Amino acid sequence: MRVSPNPPAKFRAAMKPLLQVRQHGQQVWLDNLSRTLLNDGHLARFIDEGVSGVTTNPAIFYKAIADGRYYGDDLAALKAEKRGAEACYEGLVVPDVQRGCDLLLPLYRDSKGEAGYVSLEVSPALAHDAAATVAAGVRLKAAVDRPNLLIKVPATPAGLEAIEALIARGISVNVTLMFSLAHVDAVAQAYVRGLSRLQQQGGDVTAVMSVASLFLSRVDTLVDTRLQASGEAGLPHLGKTAVAMAKLAYQRNRAVFGGPEFAPLRAAGARPQYMLWASTGTKNPAYPDLLYVEPLIGAQTVNTLPDATLAALLDHGKAAATLEDGVAEARAHYEALAGLGIDLDAVGESLQQDGLTQFEQAFAKLLELTA
Repeated sequence: MRVSPNPPAKFRAAMKPLLQVRQHGQQVWLDNLSRTLLNDGHLARFIDEGVSGVTTNPAIFYKAIADGRYYGDDLAALKAEKRGAEACYEGLVVPDVQRGCDLLLPLYRDSKGEAGYVSLEVSPALAHDAAATVAAGVRLKAAVDRPNLLIKVPATPAGLEAIEALIARGISVNVTLMFSLAHVDAVAQAYVRGLSRLQQQGGDVTAVMSVASLFLSRVDTLVDTRLQASGEAGLPHLGKTAVAMAKLAYQRNRAVFGGPEFAPLRAAGARPQYMLWASTGTKNPAYPDLLYVEPLIGAQTVNTLPDATLAALLDHGKAAATLEDGVAEARAHYEALAGLGIDLDAVGESLQQDGLTQFEQAFAKLLELTA
């Protein structure tokens, strides 16, 4: 089931799960942005009903521009100006991101910067170049010129350097392509280092927001393949790894940002880095469509949902504070996988490389459209 872009009043009245999720301290963001959503008023209606942010990536913008009916004239005009392909792409999407930010600005202000963000990704081609990533992040931040923008940076080794540097400049960041607890730990430390530098330089730590996007469904897809290859011993553990990872990641997040290391920054008004659940559309049709939603609701977190998963939540979702349930079982699951010879840190590195490749390919296709 897909979310109708213009749902009837009866359907809109059923959107209570979004508000219920919010009561448990979690935000729901839409993993989509296009001029159809903007021009036809659909995004405004979703925001009215409880969606509190928007995420984007090259694949989302490729689909929007390739299939959308509102881009043709502007793209032709940009090409006529003899701009390069990437400049044409930014000329199309920066106004969309600005409009999304403007729609969410009242929520951003009312929440004092806790909610109401739109994410825009730096070029995936820069994933291994820290200095170029920082330069791109600074440039995109200036181009959009909105306080509720998150610059999206991958959690590669170079990306970690860039994240620290951007945070130290007071630029809010959405860290993407995280697939392991090792990524969670490294990203949290980069955020703390960046905030510490910002504070030492006399900057305003209260104005910075960061989310750490942990990708879920892809983890289960790969780990399940390895579990099936391990024979009978692996079968009881199918479809459980990503949720276990998210629960353990949340525990680590709370330990860092509720602990003594972060205490001076917390006293100065700095926000903790929120965990964000990404890749939440269930890929295995045998699994529940809300596998990565209902078990992972908790305070100071975000779940970013594609259209179909948002529709499932609105249609039959049940909201309860579940994220801190089953932590012991999650740890036992990790121990069981280690006993089967499955190295989840290595899985995370493999998936991050695959994710970078997919984003690079999507970005290359996008630039073919705008060349």
